[in-house]
Amino acid sequence: MALNVAKEVAAMRGMTVPDLRRKYAEVFGEESRSRHKAFLIKRITWRMQANVEGGLSERARRRAEELANDADLRVQAPRQASAPAGEPRATATGTIAGGDSRLPMPGTVLTRDYRRRPVRVTVLQDGRFEYEGDAYRSLSAIAKVVTGSHWNGYYFFGLKDRKEAI
Repeated sequence: MALNVAKEVAAMRGMTVPDLRRKYAEVFGEESRSRHKAFLIKRITWRMQANVEGGLSERARRRAEELANDADLRVQAPRQASAPAGEPRATATGTIAGGDSRLPMPGTVLTRDYRRRPVRVTVLQDGRFEYEGDAYRSLSAIAKVVTGSHWNGYYFFGLKDRKEAI
């Protein structure tokens, strides 16, 4: 049986996510936890090709098992990467408080240089933030005052990586 990949992909693009999940279960023999349409299409397409053309050779399977057995398991999470050049991270004094894990502990001072000007924000007890004598409900509001355009406040002050902020 020849598989027309382009035709199959075009047909799957017209399917809904529940339909793709059913197709995934049909092709893989198990449910998918994913609800990401593009991911499901790629995985289903890969599996259909592997079923028609054959999967890995026995030699490749054995080698993959050898590599997996020799692999060192990571027992600690990687350290947080430093900010890219030109995007200085804010420095925070204090630790993360309970509740919303993104919020620093009250009393923490967040600092960041923006256009050669230091920006200092203090985290208040009620979850608000103090900047230049005024209280703000969010870090994003302060970032907008400072820059004149909308920013994710957690990203602006270096509390999140860019990938998490989007």
